[in-house]
Amino acid sequence: MSKLSAKRQITLPVDYCRELGIEPGDDLHCFVANGQLTIIKKDKGAARGLLKNVKPKARISDEESRDSGRS
Repeated sequence: MSKLSAKRQITLPVDYCRELGIEPGDDLHCFVANGQLTIIKKDKGAARGLLKNVKPKARISDEESRDSGRS
């Protein structure tokens, strides 16, 4: 099990990294959908279709969306 550090960092279990081909220095993309944190290795097409069933809660402007990510 991973634990969040005081710097808000997590350590990924080595078995998962091996299974997914994640190496030190790889770019990872993190996002929240349906109350779940998802981490994806940044590969072309890796997240394709992942959010197809996620519906927005309300229409907001691009500026409001950017500001919400800064909180």
